[in-house]
Amino acid sequence: MNLGSIARAVATFLILVLLHYTLRPLLGWRAPMDFLLLALLLSAIRVRPAAAAIIGLVLGIVSDSLTPEALGAGAVAMTVVGYLASWLKAVFFADNLALNAFFFFLGKWIFDVIYFSIEQRISGIEMIQQLLLWSPLSAAATAIAGILLLLIMRPLLEPSRV
Repeated sequence: MNLGSIARAVATFLILVLLHYTLRPLLGWRAPMDFLLLALLLSAIRVRPAAAAIIGLVLGIVSDSLTPEALGAGAVAMTVVGYLASWLKAVFFADNLALNAFFFFLGKWIFDVIYFSIEQRISGIEMIQQLLLWSPLSAAATAIAGILLLLIMRPLLEPSRV
């Protein structure tokens, strides 16, 4: 990895974090797209599992700082998802849009399952509804946003051919 590709990856990461805190609140959807998770997944495929887990931990702590009633749930969920995404990158990640969409969908759904299980604010039928209805819809929205961002940001994400 050269300096140019590192700079492009950091720029993409920062754009996704900015979108998470600017565009996402404006939409106000019940099943929102998660740009932080997209930033984590796109970072995790470029680093080793331990580094991806640390990136997930830091992102989770930052996002949890805005929701103190669930402090730690996002950090644990993002750490696990970052580690798994980095570990599975050789098997799972390819330059195929359908595989990328499935990768984003699965990453978001696993994040939600871990997050809502640890958070314990909802239980019973509400938990089932969240995990089987709203979480897959949010994962689908995240996957669609991820694919659109991959198409738009392709020049930033491709390695330079210099």
